[in-house]
Amino acid sequence: MSEVKVLNTGAKYAHASAGSLQNIEGKLFVKDAVGATSCEISFGTLPSGAAVPFFHSHKDNEENYIILSGSGKFQVDDDVFDIAEGSVIRVATNCDRNIKCTSTHPMTYICIQAKEGSLGNFTMTDAEITERENLL
Repeated sequence: MSEVKVLNTGAKYAHASAGSLQNIEGKLFVKDAVGATSCEISFGTLPSGAAVPFFHSHKDNEENYIILSGSGKFQVDDDVFDIAEGSVIRVATNCDRNIKCTSTHPMTYICIQAKEGSLGNFTMTDAEITERENLL
């Protein structure tokens, strides 16, 4: 069984690892391990020919799927389209979605779930360049 292991924590950070993504079976949620307060992050793997066994929708949260390996089909309501490594799919609230692996090897993906419409500042509109001794 796959699990997320907490490696380091501090007052303002948490570092966890899911290990090798090729070894993930099913869905692995990360939010609790890192103490995330703004989103849920999960890793998923589907074997060749498999789909998530149910459709689902969210009331408050959009989902963003990032396909890391493999290829397949994605369905949002009645729209079906091909996906492959490098695909990024945003799915809004209040619509059904599902994913299926059609490649000969497993499909691995990340899903990030966050409150729809909540993103304010981002990238450099939310960043400030600071001066600090580099200890790397």
